[in-house]
Amino acid sequence: MSHEKELLTQSYDFTLPSELIATHPVHPRDHARLLIYDRASDTITHTYFYELQKYLPKDCALIFNDTKVIKARLYGAKPSGGKIELLINRALNAYDINAYIRGRVKVNGKILFDNNLKAIVKELREDGSRIVNFYQNEKALRFEELLPIIDTIGHIPLPPYINREDNEEDANEYQSVFAKEEGAVAAPTASLHFTDEQHAAICEKYKHAYVTLHVGSGTFKPVEAEIITEHPMHSEYYSISQEAKELLDSETPILCVGTTSTRTVEYYVKHGKKISGEANLFLHPNNRPSRVNHLLTNFHLPKSTLLMLVASFIGLEKTQELYAEAIKEKYRFYSYGDAMLIL
Repeated sequence: MSHEKELLTQSYDFTLPSELIATHPVHPRDHARLLIYDRASDTITHTYFYELQKYLPKDCALIFNDTKVIKARLYGAKPSGGKIELLINRALNAYDINAYIRGRVKVNGKILFDNNLKAIVKELREDGSRIVNFYQNEKALRFEELLPIIDTIGHIPLPPYINREDNEEDANEYQSVFAKEEGAVAAPTASLHFTDEQHAAICEKYKHAYVTLHVGSGTFKPVEAEIITEHPMHSEYYSISQEAKELLDSETPILCVGTTSTRTVEYYVKHGKKISGEANLFLHPNNRPSRVNHLLTNFHLPKSTLLMLVASFIGLEKTQELYAEAIKEKYRFYSYGDAMLIL
């Protein structure tokens, strides 16, 4: 396949039958299906997630993303009564929150929510996002003070393609069993398949560590540039634990659970080994991983940076082949869907 083709956004398009979009999670979590692709033998194996441990390379260390999804979708109204939907995207600092707002607002406009919570619009950005500050009973709120309030009145921000309101089940299911650090507005989906028991069993047997990458809503944004390298990659806050740093600085082969931990690890390695900051790394066939050896991931949206990240491991042609196989075998796609392990 020509090198140019790997850089064309159009090459990452595919047609997915709508019935293969997972709108609800599998129960139990580890009964999702698992497609395993072994690069060394160029073979595909079809199994279930609860069999994962059988296939993990003996000497690898696992890196998990311990970010926790917040109830980032808020329903409110303007003082005039007009309805407003606000989706928190990320905290820029203690008080300034980047958000997407459905409904017309202007600078200094107020949005009123339950529990005496109020947002004031500070800035309208060209990318369509808004900068807001939150107040309760006229007191300006820091992001960490806002979190327990939205935990009461907010909604789990299910991805747009799930196309339904969140329910009580989602509060548990759209969260990994090891989620700890609050701040994500989308789940690191490969993590959702682990049960407590399976996670504990694997951690007992394998070296492992946690990184934090607060997944932003930019993760769902399709690439609109014709050439993928012209896509302006979104940035997300990350931090790397001491245990993770030691593993990454060692020679141990690394298996990343998810594209988010992959981006975190590779950003750390490629950008001066800073243990926290803003990661905006775009992995694709022209910018391949240099530290991560194996990837556990879900099946991603057409023309998404996540699909291009998969191609950074195995190339475009093999990615297309595996996705065609997954569609033929009726795997479930996207956040609540099935998984793929690249060895």
